[in-house]
Amino acid sequence: MPIIKSAIKKVRKDKKRTNVNELYIKAYQTTLKKIRKGGSDAKKLISIFYSQVDKAVKHHVIQKNKAIRLKSRVSKKILKKK
Repeated sequence: MPIIKSAIKKVRKDKKRTNVNELYIKAYQTTLKKIRKGGSDAKKLISIFYSQVDKAVKHHVIQKNKAIRLKSRVSKKILKKK
């Protein structure tokens, strides 16, 4: 447990940031699971997935290259199914 006042504030701030970051991650992960299960509205889910990944990059939750890799893998899977 931190003793210094600024360190205490930083712990508090880090907890809030972690919770927000988890929301961004869970959002695109749940959409990814739905895409992998396969559904009738795959095209709609892909556009939602792309926007969620882009938002995660914008807020510095994931790195740009990871986002590109995720998008690439999803599009390859969809093309194979067709």
